Amino acid sequence: MSIVAVLAAHPDDELLGPGGTLALWVRRGDDVHAIIVADGATSRYEHGMASVLAKSSRRAGDVLGLSSVRDLALPDQRLDAIPLIDVTQRIEAVVDELRPDIVLTHFPQDVNADHCVVARATWTACRPYVLPRLKRFAVFETPSSTEWAWPADAAAFAPTVFVDISETLEDKLAAMECYESELRDYPHPRSLRALRERAGFWGSRIGRAAAEPFQLLREVT
Repeated sequence: MSIVAVLAAHPDDELLGPGGTLALWVRRGDDVHAIIVADGATSRYEHGMASVLAKSSRRAGDVLGLSSVRDLALPDQRLDAIPLIDVTQRIEAVVDELRPDIVLTHFPQDVNADHCVVARATWTACRPYVLPRLKRFAVFETPSSTEWAWPADAAAFAPTVFVDISETLEDKLAAMECYESELRDYPHPRSLRALRERAGFWGSRIGRAAAEPFQLLREVT
């Protein structure tokens, strides 16, 4: 059994990129935890939506069978206004408690600034002499953010690992349905149809019906 931690900037990010993979690892008996850093609401919604999104994340976690969903509840779209050391220390505290074998987080050049901060802080929190048992650190794409990154100074997402989610795609989509406020109409990348098509596209790259892509940054074997 492996201990898995996915560090997501906002509620639903833990599903958009790696949801099918998390469901697959739960099925194989792994201990899978989601840590959601920002509340996802304060910059976009009126008062009260942060608690709604927190409840949605827990329902989604139940659908996938996650061991825990932890909300750090930092302010949405303002992580770059907080000293990086403060964000890093909040993540370090959870990582130190879980001692994960596998860590997943955002692609560090996403268009969303919160994603970039979470990726950088997680990378720092998981440095080898702090977390020596870590076996794998990989980053995922976030539909509607990774593909919209500013091209002038950002390297493109270049997946090196693909996970066959043919058996768990429906679990991912069912969990996404818990986030009613975050789903959009097709052809938006965060529509259920677009997520299904995206899984099919990545699956076609490896000869599978559905897949999720990751860029591997560190692996110890």
